[in-house]
Amino acid sequence: MSALAVEAGQGWDDVVRLWHEMDWPEGCKVEIIEGIITVAPSPANQHNNIAGKIQRRLYKVIPEDWGVYQTQAVAVPARSGMYIPDLLVAPEAALREPGHSIPAAEAELVVEITSQSNANHDRIAKAAGYATAGVPLYLLVDRWAPGGPTVTLYGQPASDVYRVLSAAPFGEKIHLPAPFNLTLDTAEFPSA
Repeated sequence: MSALAVEAGQGWDDVVRLWHEMDWPEGCKVEIIEGIITVAPSPANQHNNIAGKIQRRLYKVIPEDWGVYQTQAVAVPARSGMYIPDLLVAPEAALREPGHSIPAAEAELVVEITSQSNANHDRIAKAAGYATAGVPLYLLVDRWAPGGPTVTLYGQPASDVYRVLSAAPFGEKIHLPAPFNLTLDTAEFPSA
């Protein structure tokens, strides 16, 4: 992963314009994390496999007018962030406006699946950003957790902090509450 520091004095709109207008390498994930533009290669096969499994389960339980998106940017200007979660569940109406991002507050659930090179972004900066934006549920699939692969469900955001609603090592089940009311069997997830 590489990062592009933005010149001091550039405001949020300038950073977003640069993020949008630059000619980034095709297939890379380009985000703004704490005001710094980061570029990461496309995810590994296991990463995409996990995302696909979760996405299939989510489509079985969400309302018809919601979608599950893999490349949708969400804006968190209060944290100088433009994140592209691995999965985003939001009402389709949130994507009707022109542009390349939606306010993170429009999300019902975000899912991040860690990659070895940027796991701390998902654990710390993005968790704080999603909480700041008021995203009700944040599911962190941490393939690179120090104690072994784990899944943690965060909820009840207050300021820039979430409460841990549940956590489980790979191999156990984890339940997503209403409006999803979905139990994911992490035994299906490939580990690192």
